[in-house]
Amino acid sequence: MTTATEGAELTQVGPGTPMGRLMREYWMPALKSSEIERDGPPIRLMLLGEKLIAFRDSAGKVGVMDHRCPHRCASLFIGRNEEGGIRCLYHGWKYDVTGQCIDMPSVPPEQDFKHKVKARAYRTLERAGLVWVYMGERAEAPPLPALQILDAPDDEINVGMIQRDCNYLQAIEGEIDTAHFGYLHGGHVDASQLSEDEPLYHTVTIRAPQYRVADMPWGTQYGAYRSAGPGRTYWRFANFLFPFWTQAPNGEFDSHAHGRAWVPIDDHHCMYVFIWWKRAKAANSLPQPTYKDGTPIGGTGRGNKLLPNTTDWMGRWRMADSEANDWGMDRDAQRSNAIYSGIDGIHLQDQAVTESMGPIVDHTFEHLGPSDQMITRTRRRLLIAARALRDDGVPPPGVDDGSIYHGARSGYFVSDDQGAWRDVYERRLAAALHPSPAPARAAE
Repeated sequence: MTTATEGAELTQVGPGTPMGRLMREYWMPALKSSEIERDGPPIRLMLLGEKLIAFRDSAGKVGVMDHRCPHRCASLFIGRNEEGGIRCLYHGWKYDVTGQCIDMPSVPPEQDFKHKVKARAYRTLERAGLVWVYMGERAEAPPLPALQILDAPDDEINVGMIQRDCNYLQAIEGEIDTAHFGYLHGGHVDASQLSEDEPLYHTVTIRAPQYRVADMPWGTQYGAYRSAGPGRTYWRFANFLFPFWTQAPNGEFDSHAHGRAWVPIDDHHCMYVFIWWKRAKAANSLPQPTYKDGTPIGGTGRGNKLLPNTTDWMGRWRMADSEANDWGMDRDAQRSNAIYSGIDGIHLQDQAVTESMGPIVDHTFEHLGPSDQMITRTRRRLLIAARALRDDGVPPPGVDDGSIYHGARSGYFVSDDQGAWRDVYERRLAAALHPSPAPARAAE
């Protein structure tokens, strides 16, 4: 059982906390590049409990900094983005993307001390249509995680973002819990009404899979397996990757290069950042699942309806359905078993379950079972890494060697390979389709 003390260590991400310090060792995908334009308005941005602004200057460089002006703490969000910097409305002090004060028009020239004033700013770079932020203290920033998807050129990558109103950890745990699929998403589906080549077929035929779980250089991995007939096995592989990445088995393993980040906004909110290869055969690109007769399977609707972004701290990439309307639940559809959950859309079903737990789960209330092996293993990995960094200064996995991520992929397949589970994985990975490496990019 996870104790209350361990739960606090795992879920608190603010400055000075063990997990907050661990998170700050890594680059984090923070916003879409398209959210900010040259000399356009800044946006409010929260990361790891810190209130920040993001803006793009006249030269196209991105600044991410504390929203408070170092002079009198007025918010730079209401400032003017002009001529190479963000200018505070209060007294006109101006800051470049590094946070350096470059103009003090309200101070007589002989008393100017702008060279001594700097807003707290963080390093940024752009890749895959995203602005990445490094909030750590290293003089030289670490490399980006070498996820296979980041080998692809930017024009072969899709990006999505959705805010979730719960702690990052329970969002991650919803991703790495494969046993729920046969119930939450497919509890109403009769396997006899499916073709055997429909990906849902094996999941709803045997709703209680067997598991193999292991620590990996990048974090943890599971292989969930079911019989697919004599001498054949249906595999679903998935990964947790430090510090907040997952790879879900929602696509064909042979092409499913992707990454899903659950970036902590604060202790009670996280941002789901999904980057995936346009050439992959996965839920985002495949047609809606159907029965043998071509009828769409209820509850598997495509598309995530989002509200328009606002300028609020929590105003970006919000689902239209939320706790306020019971996540769009249709009790009649639930009662008739047209949709097991009564909620249409797999992502929305996941969102409803994890948000329904409250902002942070009380881990002492849990009763974990055999299907939760991946969750308990992942918690242990995170705790060990956070404590090693706090107590002995040991860098967590992947910070210094981003290449460890390159061996991680997830997805489903049927195989007649009867070898050890990790050997089955490695052989399948070696034969899979991989993105071609994009040109190297230096951190800015």
